[in-house]
Amino acid sequence: MSYLVAAPVLIPMLAGALSLVAWRSHMLQRALAVLGTGALLISAILLMIEVANEGIQVTEFGGWPAPMGIVFVADWLSVLMVLLTGITGLAAAIFSLPGTTLRMEHAGYYALLHVLLAGVAGAFLTGDVFNLYVWFEIMLLASFALLAMGGERAQMAGALKYVVLNLISSAIFLTAIGLLYGLIGTLNMADVAVKVAALESSDRVTVIATLFMIAFGIKAAAFPLFFWLPASYHTPPVAVSALFAGLLTKVGVYALYRFFTLIFTADVGFTHEVLKWVAVFTMLSGVLGAAAQFEFRRILSFHIISQIGYMILGLALYTPLAVAGGVFYLAHHIIVKANLFFISGATYHLRGSHDLSRIGGLWKTHPWLGVLFLIPALSLAGVPPLSGFWAKFIVIKAGVALDEWLVVAAALLTGLLTLYSMMKIWMEVFWKATPPQTAELRGVRPPFAMMLVIVSLAVLTVLIGLVAEPVWQLAAAAADQLLDPSAYIAAVLPEGAQ
Repeated sequence: MSYLVAAPVLIPMLAGALSLVAWRSHMLQRALAVLGTGALLISAILLMIEVANEGIQVTEFGGWPAPMGIVFVADWLSVLMVLLTGITGLAAAIFSLPGTTLRMEHAGYYALLHVLLAGVAGAFLTGDVFNLYVWFEIMLLASFALLAMGGERAQMAGALKYVVLNLISSAIFLTAIGLLYGLIGTLNMADVAVKVAALESSDRVTVIATLFMIAFGIKAAAFPLFFWLPASYHTPPVAVSALFAGLLTKVGVYALYRFFTLIFTADVGFTHEVLKWVAVFTMLSGVLGAAAQFEFRRILSFHIISQIGYMILGLALYTPLAVAGGVFYLAHHIIVKANLFFISGATYHLRGSHDLSRIGGLWKTHPWLGVLFLIPALSLAGVPPLSGFWAKFIVIKAGVALDEWLVVAAALLTGLLTLYSMMKIWMEVFWKATPPQTAELRGVRPPFAMMLVIVSLAVLTVLIGLVAEPVWQLAAAAADQLLDPSAYIAAVLPEGAQ
């Protein structure tokens, strides 16, 4: 039993509880935000070291062994996602410091931030299907409250669409759980994998797998039920948008990777073929939607959808190279997309708008911000030698190896249109002259906390691109464990439980 496995969930839950106790203290809540998210990041690093040294780690709650009890499991994919949760959470907490109002703090902003991070980490670590549903609901409650915080009309409209579609997803998820339990009588993921593999008929399993695919696809904002995301992610405070953009849809993608490598592998010809075309249409619909937008965060929101398509494509192609490429894409995209939203917040601080027609002239007054924008923007488009180039290259190479030329063409076209959208933002925000209706704010700089976050994530993007080998090795190790889950099953189930 490793207590470090539970730490990434217990730490933000404790920090959230302390934030509620300290709701009257402005300074204490902010200190808890940074210390709590920093401790989450440290615990993730320590857990990764433990997995590297000792292999897959399992913690049983209440002393009940699997499959009877709830377990947390840390393999390479889990610890990578928890590490990225810690990085994004700390970045959002620091970025929030200069921009969070007293009203938001008194409404529980920081407490909700910690609860959201606990839900995300719990979803990445749980080894039980129903427990995954619980963590999804914790995430939904916290994210809905953060979306609606402020009570503005656009926020409430976005939050309503967000919660309705996610509740539908949760209902489908719960239905699939009930059918799965009725079929095999267990919900421990490792035990489910063993018992599903032993079934003689796969027809009912395929139906249940399709329900899980729909539920997780909605939460990942995959085609065709993705419209809740661009309708909501541009409405909350920028730090919340960045946290959502970096993490929330990735929980849905993570669940797809976990379920469709560990459990639902009996009918790959159907399930992964469906995932392949979902990936293609997700890429194209997202990038075409972005091309039609003229608001900074709405463009970025549509590009979340298009990039989700690449991640699902890695799973759908279902080769070691493709799955490793999808995992690499997850790591790259969380950092890059969060940073682009943070940069949109810095431009809002300088020009007071997210509408591209009302922004301009920032290259002349703030050239370093323009450089910092270009790093994640070009990475998102797949320009070498940045992290996005390697992520796209690996997934596309896997498609070429399988002679999936139509899929490869869609991926390349999506990359080109992504570059078009990023250059549209660049020309409008940085290169063109400041519009007459926008007041010049010469000499004004974004707060130090904002710039610290943006610079740190930009440096990390460059490092992943220039020194990609360690991240690639980690992604390849995660892919090996996903495609051969025997080590996962052996770590979770006690001897003879199969």
